[in-house]
Amino acid sequence: MVPSVLIVDDEKHTREGLQQALADAYDVSIAASAEEAFNLLDSQPFDVVLTDLRMPGKSGLKVIDKALALPQRPAVLMMTAYGNIDTAVEAMKRGAVDFLTKPVNIERLEVLIQRALKTKTLEVEVQQLHERLDEKFSFGGGIVGNSSGLNAVLDRVKLVAPSRATVLIEGESGTGKELIAQAIHQASPRARAPFIAVHCAALSENLLESELFGHERGAFTGATERRIGRFESAIGGTLFLDEIGEISLSTQVKLLRFLETKAIERVGGSKPIELDVRLVAATNRNLDVMVREGKFREDLFFRLNVVRIELPPLRTRPDDIPALLAHYLKIFSEENGHPPLTLEPGAIATLKSYPWPGNIRELRNFCENAVVLRRGGKLTEYDLDPKFRQTTSITDATRAGNAVGGGTASTGANAGSVASASFHSGPSLSVEENEKHLLREALIKSRGNRTKAAKLMGVSRRTLHRKISQWPELDVTDK
Repeated sequence: MVPSVLIVDDEKHTREGLQQALADAYDVSIAASAEEAFNLLDSQPFDVVLTDLRMPGKSGLKVIDKALALPQRPAVLMMTAYGNIDTAVEAMKRGAVDFLTKPVNIERLEVLIQRALKTKTLEVEVQQLHERLDEKFSFGGGIVGNSSGLNAVLDRVKLVAPSRATVLIEGESGTGKELIAQAIHQASPRARAPFIAVHCAALSENLLESELFGHERGAFTGATERRIGRFESAIGGTLFLDEIGEISLSTQVKLLRFLETKAIERVGGSKPIELDVRLVAATNRNLDVMVREGKFREDLFFRLNVVRIELPPLRTRPDDIPALLAHYLKIFSEENGHPPLTLEPGAIATLKSYPWPGNIRELRNFCENAVVLRRGGKLTEYDLDPKFRQTTSITDATRAGNAVGGGTASTGANAGSVASASFHSGPSLSVEENEKHLLREALIKSRGNRTKAAKLMGVSRRTLHRKISQWPELDVTDK
């Protein structure tokens, strides 16, 4: 699409001459006054506005104000005669990207227009990036789920985000602590400033200190020049320190000083540097215990623990699992250019009952693996890895098998078949629940073949049919 340029100048020869010079490369419109320019700006969007400063009636400064107040802001260039440099500077303060002196050098004008178009493109891209970040880290974006535990966390995030308070996020590995930290940042007044993340456990003590606070030239061997640390990189924004429990006691002292004074000193430096940075920390360790053991400073813990957010593990929010599975399956299918992969109800039920020790990170990896290997289609419970089905002892399995058979003991080959079946169990399961789990596992092992499932269970096909009729959710396609 050809870029559009609006030229505003009360001198007829100037505006028409510029129009002729630019017509081959741009869609050029002209206006003889600020009022005429206003009408054109209201009627159509322009990529670049080139305006004279001194004109009868309203000046070029009014044209700048009008152009930059539009929803689709054009880039603005000013033209001014020699001796009006102060006015040109005022124009740039108002938002003009550059200015030219008259008579206009056409080659320089074309260079400035190209530069202005690139600036405008970058501004649009930055705006779109911010919009995507707002969507991704909003409470309806990358944070998926509607369980009471997650909603309690999000309610707390909404309350703390607009404040300047330090936040401590606690939770098992893989529960999404960084995602919550990004949501806090994105919902805060600092959203347009940097969000800087540092994973403390990944860096050695000396490297972490330099990484956080920066260093002066000559501070240590190999420090050949001054280096800005992550604190200074996060000015105006948020610094996220993940695995805060892993930092050394000496680094804890420096971190405490920042929280008390809002200032840091670079390694090898002696001048305090005041910083406007919000600190959000996260840990999968119990800092209360570490304080009692002398491994974490009590005064730093109190400074960090202004607002505490505890993330629930995935095993405590099984109702969120179907939504998380659908979310990540969609993402990875689109990323890899594969057809959508869907989960059968039996697979979803099995995955809901799995404890997910790796939390959301493990679920995410499962979804990526499934998308890459399956390449679309449907995933049934029969296709799942055996680890998603907990097993119990042979004795428990046999007892459950006897219950399915109506209390008659199974012997011989049939008893061996029952003992070989695996099923979900636990000390709190009722006889009926054990029956259902054993029946499900027998159907899984037989891949839905009822005759084989009955033989595996050591019961008649009739009994199997009766049980399936009793629990229709266990029904399968092979009838």
